[in-house]
Amino acid sequence: MTTDVHVRELRYFATVAEELHFTRAAELLYVSQPALSKQIRALERQLGAELFHRGPRGVTLTEAGAALLPHARRVLADWAEGAAAVAATRAARRGTLLVGMSTSPGRGGLLPAIRSRFTAAHPEATVRLRQTSWEDPTAGLADGTADVAYVWLPLPDADRYAWTVVAEEPRLVALPDTHPLAARREVGFADLADEPFLALPPEAGVLRDFWLALDERRALDGPGARPPRVGAEISGTEETYEALVAGLGICLVATGNAPLITLGGVTTRPVRGLAPSRYALAWRREDEGRALVRGYVEACRRVTGRA
Repeated sequence: MTTDVHVRELRYFATVAEELHFTRAAELLYVSQPALSKQIRALERQLGAELFHRGPRGVTLTEAGAALLPHARRVLADWAEGAAAVAATRAARRGTLLVGMSTSPGRGGLLPAIRSRFTAAHPEATVRLRQTSWEDPTAGLADGTADVAYVWLPLPDADRYAWTVVAEEPRLVALPDTHPLAARREVGFADLADEPFLALPPEAGVLRDFWLALDERRALDGPGARPPRVGAEISGTEETYEALVAGLGICLVATGNAPLITLGGVTTRPVRGLAPSRYALAWRREDEGRALVRGYVEACRRVTGRA
């Protein structure tokens, strides 16, 4: 007995077995009745047994045919599931990946490098960038409008997300050129604590606290640390620059973002006593099994050397 049986032959057999009529089965299979009969005969020769009784009163299954039928159905069902799984994988690779960000990653062409590596591995996928306001520290992850996002840590509801750190950078202080502290090469955080600060919107939660340096304030003053003075709230780079130039306050900024606001009239200085900032690519933990999310994260880790 040969085992070189094709799925097509099993499909032909199962259809005839269910219809018990060669002509109707041929119509369902979109083949001619003689061609179908020829295929069934070939299958019988391969198996070494007749599968159908053919008589004037119609077609019936032989004992061998009845034994084969449930196995043929199982093989066909498994093949259909396998084909569907392949189709789903291809569809996932052809899909669209939404990348959220509130501030462009910059940092030496990081974003184009990650995108290039990702599209090389997933040529059928489409990458779309989505700019968000600083009111959403998750850059679209929380409301589902982004699949992955470039974010600053810490994140609110951190247990919902996983991330890989893209850059760890010192926090600088940005202040007007005319500010007395601008004359120093470096400042201590204690010298800044009583200054009015530019703050992220309240919706930013723990990220707002981070850029107001609440932990460092507690380290200075203890549990009863004075709350920061907020000179203005900011929700974007342009607002930050305008508020600095207008003298509404000072703010902390990551080293990599300093060029975005050190235009005319604004300068930055290193600050002693501050923990560094961490910029990361984040995603929802529930999406870790998605092919495009995994692929983009892998591309990011390869480019940043954190694989």
